[in-house]
Amino acid sequence: MLKKKKKEDIENPEGLNDANNENGQAVIPETEEIENMPTAADVLKEELATANDRYLRLYAEFDNFRRRTIKEREEARKMEGKDVIVSLLPVLDDFDRALRSMENAADVAPVKEGVNLIQNKLKNTLTQKGLKPMESIGNPFDPELHEAITNIPAPTEEWKGKVIDEMEKGYYLNDKVVRFAKVIVGN
Repeated sequence: MLKKKKKEDIENPEGLNDANNENGQAVIPETEEIENMPTAADVLKEELATANDRYLRLYAEFDNFRRRTIKEREEARKMEGKDVIVSLLPVLDDFDRALRSMENAADVAPVKEGVNLIQNKLKNTLTQKGLKPMESIGNPFDPELHEAITNIPAPTEEWKGKVIDEMEKGYYLNDKVVRFAKVIVGN
């Protein structure tokens, strides 16, 4: 049986064995049917066109994704400080009220007290957002935390190499230095 099948395959290399009549004998397709059958080159061209179409669609989808993520990142960057700014708006309103009240104030004491209240409100708001002041005076000079403005002679021997005065306060934001303290160091 195998020999017969091999013989048929050799006689019919295009795989025309599938076309059988009712008697089981091979039917040879007519010449029109053979001419209308797609050739291997046509099949490959069609597969190539399909693959190119899939590639172009995938490329376009990726390009749209890339543009959309760039736009989303840009929007996020624009709005990343929104919560801090919104929390500082009441402090700004208090400053506006203080300025209006200073125009008509005859006594300095209530104005000074109002400005102190506004400063405390600002400090509390920033502390809630993770800002913490740096304590520098009396501590040893640390170049990773302090920026030395100048050196002056130390008043006593124990003040040598330590911060004597602070020109600008340093700050931490969530335990990272966001501003170095500008200090005067004793030598």
